[in-house]
Amino acid sequence: MAGVGRGSRAAGKRGAGASAPSSSAAASACVYYATTGVLVALCVAGACFLTSTSSGPVNDDVGGREKGGAASVTAYRHTTRSSFAYEVTREKTAPSPPRGGADGGGKASVEEDEKQMAVLVDVVDPHAKPDLEDPRRVSGGEDEDGLPKSVDASAETMDEDRPRNEAGAEEEEGDQEAPSTEREQELAQGEIGEGEDEPRSAAQMMPRVAVVEERSLDGGIEEESKQARQRESDEEERAMMSVGDEQLGGGNGNGGVILRREAQEEAGDEASSAAAAAEEDRSSDQSQAEEDGRDAAAEAVNGHGLEDSDEKASAVTDDLDGNGNGAASGVVVDSQDRGDQEESTAASGATGGSGDQQISAWATQADESHREKDRREEDAAEGTQNDDQQHEWRTCNVKAGPDYIPCLDNEKAVKKLRPENFRRYEHRERHCPDEGPTCLVPLPRAYRRPVEWPKSRDRIWLSNVPHTKLVQVKGHQNWVKVSGQHLTFPGGGTQFIHGALHYIDFLQQSVRGGGGGGIAWGKRTRVVLDVGCGVASFGGYLFERDVATVSFAPKDEHEAQVQMALERGIPAITAVMGSKRLPFPSKSFDLVHCARCRVPWHADGGALLLELNRVLRPGGLFVWSATPVYQKLPEDTEIWKAMSALTKSMCWELVTIKKDRLNGVGAAFYRKPASNECYDGRRRQAAAPMCGAEDDPDAAWYVPLNSCMHRVPTGPSERGAKWPAEWPRRVRTPPNWLNSSRPGVYGKPAPEDFAVDYQHWRRVIDKSYLNGLGVDWSRVRNVMDMRAAYGGFAAALRDQKIWVMNVVNVDAPDTLPIVYDRGLFGIYHDWCESFSTYPRTYDLLHADHLFSKIKERCPVLPVIVEVDRIVRPGGSIIVRDESGAVGEVEKLLRSLHWDVRLTFSKNNEGVLFAEKSDWRPEMVDEPT
Repeated sequence: MAGVGRGSRAAGKRGAGASAPSSSAAASACVYYATTGVLVALCVAGACFLTSTSSGPVNDDVGGREKGGAASVTAYRHTTRSSFAYEVTREKTAPSPPRGGADGGGKASVEEDEKQMAVLVDVVDPHAKPDLEDPRRVSGGEDEDGLPKSVDASAETMDEDRPRNEAGAEEEEGDQEAPSTEREQELAQGEIGEGEDEPRSAAQMMPRVAVVEERSLDGGIEEESKQARQRESDEEERAMMSVGDEQLGGGNGNGGVILRREAQEEAGDEASSAAAAAEEDRSSDQSQAEEDGRDAAAEAVNGHGLEDSDEKASAVTDDLDGNGNGAASGVVVDSQDRGDQEESTAASGATGGSGDQQISAWATQADESHREKDRREEDAAEGTQNDDQQHEWRTCNVKAGPDYIPCLDNEKAVKKLRPENFRRYEHRERHCPDEGPTCLVPLPRAYRRPVEWPKSRDRIWLSNVPHTKLVQVKGHQNWVKVSGQHLTFPGGGTQFIHGALHYIDFLQQSVRGGGGGGIAWGKRTRVVLDVGCGVASFGGYLFERDVATVSFAPKDEHEAQVQMALERGIPAITAVMGSKRLPFPSKSFDLVHCARCRVPWHADGGALLLELNRVLRPGGLFVWSATPVYQKLPEDTEIWKAMSALTKSMCWELVTIKKDRLNGVGAAFYRKPASNECYDGRRRQAAAPMCGAEDDPDAAWYVPLNSCMHRVPTGPSERGAKWPAEWPRRVRTPPNWLNSSRPGVYGKPAPEDFAVDYQHWRRVIDKSYLNGLGVDWSRVRNVMDMRAAYGGFAAALRDQKIWVMNVVNVDAPDTLPIVYDRGLFGIYHDWCESFSTYPRTYDLLHADHLFSKIKERCPVLPVIVEVDRIVRPGGSIIVRDESGAVGEVEKLLRSLHWDVRLTFSKNNEGVLFAEKSDWRPEMVDEPT
C-alpha cells in the first residue's frame, strides 16, 4: 500500500506540475496568433495599397503630370507568337536636373518644353521661319558642311528611365487581371474599336510622347500573376501551420486550427476594409483620369495628336524633323488611325469611360435614325464627307490600257487637230482632258516588282514592259534584246552600237580645254539634255561620269522607249520638239546631245534649233551625231548645208568635227556664244532674228515657239553671265546672281534662304528619311520632288544611288533655274493635269505642302489618282502638309488600299508616309 500511495502522490505532483505549464502555453499561443494575425492584416493591407498605386496607369499618369514628373503606362496586346507580349510605354523626358530645389528643376523643365516646341515648329514647316539661328535650339556644334549638329537626348533619357519603368512594369504585372465577370468582359469588349485587336484605354490616347518597348513572356501575364499570388498564399498558410504545430507541441491539433482560422478571419476583415477603401480611392482617380484621357483623345482626333500605324512609330517620330526631337512636345504614340480613335472615343463615351459605371439607357431606332440623318445633313453642308465613301473606284476603259498617259492619249482632242498640226507634231504634244481622270490604270499581266539598280540598267522584266517592237526594229543596233523573261540592254544605240561608254569617252576626247572650255564630264559638264533618247542608254551610262541627264522622246511608233528607260532606272520624260517650248527654263543645260534624233532642225526657219538655243547655257555645247555630218548622200548634203547656214546665223561656233572609227560615225560640236559681240556684228537678216525685250525666255508652260534668239546676259547680277562652279561644289554654292538684295522664297535674303533650305533638308534626310521612316532605300531609284523650291531635297540625297525629278509648279515661285545652276534637273508642271510619264515609273514621291496649295485651284482627288498612276507597286509617298490636307490624302490613299505606315500631326501640321499595294479594281468592260 505504501508503494502504491507513494506512486499516487508522485503522480499527483506530476499532474499538478503539468497543469500549470499547460495554461501558460495556451496563453502564449493566443498572443502569438493574435500577433501573427495583425502582421498578416498589415501585409495584406500594404499589398492592397501598393496595388492601388501601381495597377492604374491612368492614375499614375495623372499624378505624374500634376507633379511635373514622367508617367509610366503599361499597355497589353496579343501578338502572332504563341506567347503573350506586352509593351511598356514610357514617356520620353529630358534627364533629371541636378538636385538643387524645386525652383531650379521647374525652370529647367519649362526651358526644355520651350526647346521641344521650337523644334516641332521646325519639323513641319521650317521654311515659314527658318530657325537655324534660334537660340533655343539644342546644338552640338557643326558638321563638315557647316550644319548644326543636333543633340538627341532620347537614347540617354530612355536609358535613365529604364530601371524605373521596368520596376513599374513588374509591379503592374500582378495587377492586370483579365475580366473575371461577364459584366467586366462586356466593358472590356466595348472599348475595342472596330478593326482593333486590343482594347485601348484613355491613357493610351492621351497626347504624350511615348517610347514603346516590347517585352515577351512565355506565359500569360494575368495567369502568371494569379499563380504567383496563389503560391504566396499557400506558402504563408503552410508556414503558419508549421509554426503553430511546433508551438503547440503535442497539444490539441483542433485548437491550433481554430486559432489559426480566427486569426485569418480577423486579418481578412481588416484587409477587406483596407482594400475597400483603396479600391474606392482608385476607382475615383481612374474615373477622373479616364475622363481627362477622353478629352485629350478628342483633341488628338481633331488633328493635334500623333498617329502611328507601325510599331516603329516612336523611333520615326524621334527624328521626324531631322533633329532627334521631332515628337518631343507632348503627343502620344497610338497604333490606330483617326477613324479608330473616333470609334474608341465614342465607345468610351457610351460607357462613361469606366468599367464601374453603367451604360446609358437603350436608345430607340427612331432616335438613332434621327441622329444619323442630322449628322449626314451637317456633313453635306460642311462638305466633310469622306472621299472614299463618295467615289467608287473603277479601272480606266481606254485603248492604252496599262500604258495610259491621260494628256498624251486624249484621242478626242487629237481627232480635232487639222492636217497642218500633224506636220508640226502637235498630235504628240500634251492635250489634257478638261477634268483630271479619276479612274485607275490596270497593271500588266504578271507584273513583277522591278529589278533593282544597277542591275536594272542591263535588264528588266519583260512582263512589266511587254513590248518587243523595238527588239525587231533596233535589235541589230544593240538597243534592246529579249532574253528569256527579261529585256536586256547591251548599252548600244544607233550611233554607238559598240556601247555607250566608248562613245561617251569619244565625245570628251573630241573637245579638250580651249577658250570655251572642254566637256569634262562630271566637272564642267554636269546637266545634259538628250533629245530623242531612245531607251536612254546614253544617259544611263553617263551616271558613271557623275553627269545628270534629262532624256526625252515622244510616245510614238517606237513604242515604250521612254517606259523602258524609266523601268531601267534612267530619268526620262515623254515629250516632243513640236509647236511649243520645252518645259524647262532658259540657259539651263550645260550640253545638249542629239544622236540620230530624227528632228528636222533646219525646218520652219530653224524654230526647233532656236528652242535648243533657248535652253542651252551660254558657252554650252550642242553635240550633233547624225549622218549629214559624215555621209555624202544627196539628202545628207542638203541638210548639212542648211544646218551650216542656220548655225552661222545663230552665231554658233563649229568647234570641231570628229570621226568615231569604232562605230563608224561622226559628230559635230557647236558652241553657243557667251557674249553679244557676234549678235551685234551681224547684218540684218530674216534668219534667226533677235527676240524683243518683252519676250520672256523663261516662260515655258504651253508657250508657242518663237523663232528668235535672246541676248546673252552679261551683268554680274544676271543669270547665265557666268558658268557655275564645278561639280560637286556647285550643289551647295548659291548662284552668283542670287544676291542679298533679292528676297528668298521663305522671306530671308536669297543666299541665306538658299543655305537654310539646304541645311534643313540635309537634317531631315540624315536624321529621319534615311533611317526613321522605314523606307527600303535599296529598292528606291526613281524619285520625284512634287513641289521643289531650291532643290534642297534632291541636293541632300546626292550621295545616294538615286535621281530626283524636281518639279516646280507653274503657280509657285520660279526657282527651277536655281535647281539647274546647282547641277540638278527638273521640270515645270501643273498638278491639276497629268504628268508626262508612263504609269508605274517612280519609286518615291515627296510632296512638301503641295496638296494644301493644289486644293485652292483644283480637286485633290484627281491628283491622288495621278500619284497612284505614276508610283510603282511597292513604291511610296512622303507627304508634309497641313493636318487637314494630310488627313484628306490619308483617307484617299487608304481607300486605294495603300498601306499608310505613319501619320504624324501637331500644331496643324503633319507628315504621312504610305506605300502602294498591288490592288486594282476589277475591269468590268474590255477597253474600247
